[in-house]
Amino acid sequence: MASSRRRFHRYEGGDPLAPPVDIAEALDAIGERVMGGSSPERALQEFLRRGGRDQRGLDDLARQVNERRRELLQQHGLDGTLKEVRELLDRAVLEERKQLARDVHLDDLERDFAQMRLDNLSPSTAAAVSELQDYSWQSSQARADYERIKDLLGREVLDQRFAGMKQALEGATDEDRAAVDAMLRDLNELLEKHQRGEDTPEDFAEFMDRHGDFFPEGPQDVDELIDALAQRAAAAQRLLNSMTPGQREELMQLSAQAFGSPQLMESLGRLDANLQSLRPGEDWSGSERFGGGQGLGLGDGTGMLQDIARLDALSDQLSQSHAGARLDDIDLDELARQLGEQAAVDAKALRDLEQALRSSGTVRRDSEGQLRLTPRAMRQLGRSLLRDIADRMSGRQGQRDLRRAGAAGERSGATRPWEFGDTEPWDIPRTVLNGVLRRAGDGSDRLITTDDIEVAETEARTQAAVALLVDTSFSMAMDGRWVPMKRTALALHTLIRTRFRGDHLQLIGFGRHASVMEIEELTALDAFWDKGTNLHHALLLANRHFRKHPNAQPVLLVVTDGEPTAHLEPGGESFFDYPPHPLTIAVTVRELDTASRLGAQTTFFRLGEDPGLARFVDTLARRAGGRVVAPELDDLGAAVVGSYLGSRHGDAGDDYQDWFGGRGFWFGT
Repeated sequence: MASSRRRFHRYEGGDPLAPPVDIAEALDAIGERVMGGSSPERALQEFLRRGGRDQRGLDDLARQVNERRRELLQQHGLDGTLKEVRELLDRAVLEERKQLARDVHLDDLERDFAQMRLDNLSPSTAAAVSELQDYSWQSSQARADYERIKDLLGREVLDQRFAGMKQALEGATDEDRAAVDAMLRDLNELLEKHQRGEDTPEDFAEFMDRHGDFFPEGPQDVDELIDALAQRAAAAQRLLNSMTPGQREELMQLSAQAFGSPQLMESLGRLDANLQSLRPGEDWSGSERFGGGQGLGLGDGTGMLQDIARLDALSDQLSQSHAGARLDDIDLDELARQLGEQAAVDAKALRDLEQALRSSGTVRRDSEGQLRLTPRAMRQLGRSLLRDIADRMSGRQGQRDLRRAGAAGERSGATRPWEFGDTEPWDIPRTVLNGVLRRAGDGSDRLITTDDIEVAETEARTQAAVALLVDTSFSMAMDGRWVPMKRTALALHTLIRTRFRGDHLQLIGFGRHASVMEIEELTALDAFWDKGTNLHHALLLANRHFRKHPNAQPVLLVVTDGEPTAHLEPGGESFFDYPPHPLTIAVTVRELDTASRLGAQTTFFRLGEDPGLARFVDTLARRAGGRVVAPELDDLGAAVVGSYLGSRHGDAGDDYQDWFGGRGFWFGT
């Protein structure tokens, strides 16, 4: 029997029974920021940075990383080894003084001479240790404490380069020290051979066979070995750079006495030189400012600076600031080690959320690598905005949505069997009754079949060619009208695409020039400084749209906050002048007259309180036989959608007139 093979991977934390990641909150937040003028790329990054209601974002994790870094620096100092050496030295001197005082067999001259040497020791720890090298200790305890200084220094300087060496060599024998010397000699030879390009995999394997116990992390090749050693050696150098000149000088003098063997420091110096040559890109010159009272030894201080370097790397990963950054770059294992498992779980949730947004078809990258909301996402956002507008228009959730936003016109009262492709609403009572009668006749257990379905017949309605002209001049963004304009366009686009599919909508933005825009382009449009309000060009495009649909009812909706200050010249150039030039006014009025001859039902949505704009727009509306609405910004979407729905039924209707009269200003002509 063939055995089945299963592959396992590391469990990455979190609740194993938790439901899949929910993108609804993220998409709503992203859509809100897109409507606020942000690009989809920035909106997604902003959500990932800030997180959701129950989800920590990248900024929270980065702040925790920075707090951890600050705590390490504020809690610790770099004089741990100096303090420990000083304590051993003071204890040795004290024990020696005690022994001199109670040793009755000691010659008075010898006692006085020994006492004088102890009294005149240098205040410098390093100098005092050096001065006692040839001292003849009378106390065995004092001699042991003094020898421990050399042993401590040897273990500390090795622990700087090889993590864990301080503990591993505690109580080391001469054989252990000889093994260290042999390892350093072979290591330097291997690195120098590698630098010349003369080493082979067999050289590395032979080195690890002989000295692998010194490298519990288990490097797989010489490059991994060099990387690990260089990172720690660079941290050791940064530790020295962070010390005061006095601390650094004392440690250098003390280190020369490590294990009582100058050869150790020579080998370590040779090792540092080899590593700097092989890995010059490591940070060998940096330093940190320590301010705590908890002294660190050389090895622990080096390890802490390695942690700080890793925290800096995590901070860079979490910032996602460099080009091409991805959440996959975040080292979850290191994040868990530094901040705990929950931090890694939160980062993974953000990564999964970003992947879910892409895989669900709500966001995608275009050919230029920029993130874009997909049509599916735009539909979802549009439905949300349309529900909000329906609430505003009806005062009761869903009322206006039900009465005015139907797909097939008013019901006639008659029904007919459903046919493939029908969009009319089902007649539920007749459909259920048909199912009951059928089951009574044939004994079938199927509740409803397609043959049972009846739909409500509706009156035929006229198709509309709708042109929504939105002012995209800089004043719209500067005066806070950018967001409502985009919300309005998206809501109207969603309404027509989902409920009035036979209508033809064209979105036209006009600043210095006018252009036809897809809804994705308009909602992602950034505000930019561009003088000019070229309503003339926008009307030209709108009339072209009306002519393409000669059998549809033209509906012209214009949203603007300024008088026309630009027009399109015959050569295609835009002419700008402020105050508005008479020629600009003339050609704009001419195109509005053309729209009127085409039968367009025209509504102007005036934003702002400029009296000149009000007079001009009122004049245009009277000339075109249209109306002017001056809504509050929050009601712009409801006003535009209400005007469109009113045009679909032939007049604004009492409900819409009440709406405009209650929430803004309604002027009929």
